[in-house]
Amino acid sequence: MTDLALPSVRSPGALRQLAIYLTRDKLALCAAVFLLVLIVCVLVGPLFVGELAGKLGLRQRNLPPFALEHGFIYILGADTLGRPILARLIVGAQNTLGIAAAAVFCSMALGGILGLAAGYSERWYSHVILRLADVVMSFPSLLLALIVLYTLGPSMTNLVIVLSITRMPIFIRTARAEVLELRERMFVSAARSMGASTGRILFRHIAPLVLPTLVTIAAIDFATVILAESSLSFLGLGIQPPDFTWGAMVANGRGYLKTAWWIAFWPGLAILLTTLSLNILASWARTVADPLQRWRLQSLRKAPR
Repeated sequence: MTDLALPSVRSPGALRQLAIYLTRDKLALCAAVFLLVLIVCVLVGPLFVGELAGKLGLRQRNLPPFALEHGFIYILGADTLGRPILARLIVGAQNTLGIAAAAVFCSMALGGILGLAAGYSERWYSHVILRLADVVMSFPSLLLALIVLYTLGPSMTNLVIVLSITRMPIFIRTARAEVLELRERMFVSAARSMGASTGRILFRHIAPLVLPTLVTIAAIDFATVILAESSLSFLGLGIQPPDFTWGAMVANGRGYLKTAWWIAFWPGLAILLTTLSLNILASWARTVADPLQRWRLQSLRKAPR
């Protein structure tokens, strides 16, 4: 008999088991620790360094990194106006991650609802939803965002709307594919025969089974949205001053790469590490969720001495 047939009473809980899998993958553990530190800095950091991020200090103009004579806040140097880069990285992270989180949540929510409707029903509106998704996917997402933001004007609201629309087709197609398979199962037929309405079947019986897949895709897509937002902010179509993001910080420092490279280097490194950590953690999550691949983490144990 297999281990699944004889569950152990001492078997760890789900969260503990995930923690065990995470500690066995050192790369995923480092990514998780980095993201955890980043989230703590985003939630708590602006309360302590929010004012310093916009405070001018002409004596510290283009201050090189690791110069501590002006305080620890200048450990990463200062920009052309003497503002500490460390404080601006923390405040910029709040804007960058906030815009990406709002865009991903809106695209997942709206795309998931449209995908549920398109997959369960075979009426005319399901075909309209798919054709609209095809139209959006036929345009390069960055080019479409450039056109819309240039027409409507750069703002945080317009940026979230544009990023949500460009990423929505992924969730529509994924939700529709899941619903096409789930609607033929026995529990859906039983609910339909008992007189359950279409809305109750979709949101009470089918949606909870589709949601984990959408959340996984949202976690993977989060890094893509961060890169898209940084690219638009770099081009000047993101949020406008005095607010800023990591992409805007890179844009402000691109003219000083020869004389003050650290102005653009640190926000660029933050974008790189964040997207890399998200991709590593998403790959680890796919491995854990797949029983055919989970054995790799189960077999990563310390060799006996």
